[in-house]
Amino acid sequence: MRRPWMRSALRDTAETVQVQGMTDEKLRDQIAVGVSAFEREAFEQALLTFEAALAREPDFPDVQNKRGLCLAMMGRAEEALEAFERAVEIAPNYAEAHLNRGILLQELGRHEDAHAALRQASKLDHGERPDLPSHVGNQIAVGHANLGDLYLVADHADEAAREYCRALEVRPGYLDIRTKYAEALIELGELDRAAEELRFVLDRNERFAAARLRYGVVLHRTGDTDGAIAAWERCMRDAPGDMRARAYLASVGVRPGDE
Repeated sequence: MRRPWMRSALRDTAETVQVQGMTDEKLRDQIAVGVSAFEREAFEQALLTFEAALAREPDFPDVQNKRGLCLAMMGRAEEALEAFERAVEIAPNYAEAHLNRGILLQELGRHEDAHAALRQASKLDHGERPDLPSHVGNQIAVGHANLGDLYLVADHADEAAREYCRALEVRPGYLDIRTKYAEALIELGELDRAAEELRFVLDRNERFAAARLRYGVVLHRTGDTDGAIAAWERCMRDAPGDMRARAYLASVGVRPGDE
């Protein structure tokens, strides 16, 4: 069964998905391929592409949302619901994922849950800046984050931090941007501030592997090697496909599975 609302939802967020918090050009291109496949109604190809992207970076809520859209269009409603729920777990203020979840719950006959999800989507529709419509605020935040990514790649961590901070002024609930802000602070040697930002993220989503990975870096640089090891081992449990945690553990002489 075709669901026109899902294609509309995808188009509304496609630009955001491709740029938010990404410095990995290969990953960006991979997601663009998935978006293109979805627009051609090649839903299975799009799904495989998004899942491959998530195997590399499991903490992108936008890609989880797109995965849910593909699954829903393919009639795999329960799996789609799990994807939307994962998206809002990673980013509790992600209005589009709440909306998609609510509409799917309606189709599944779970009307009370649907009402709660749609009410939350409506509440978030104007984001954290009531003067900005959601799509405008999202684009402003993502635009600043994208500039931050470019500055970070160019080794201008101070400029990157400023752009991420501007993004967070508009959308303070975007945990992936806050994690990138912490990464810039780490590059600047502002480890206490970075730790504070990462604890903020992890308090809201303890399974945010990218934030915990960087928190391990902060702990290691401040002399808490045992804490760093614990953080990276937790990353491996939460995101087994993320090889960065394995590399960090190897850098301190720990192999996964060692007692």
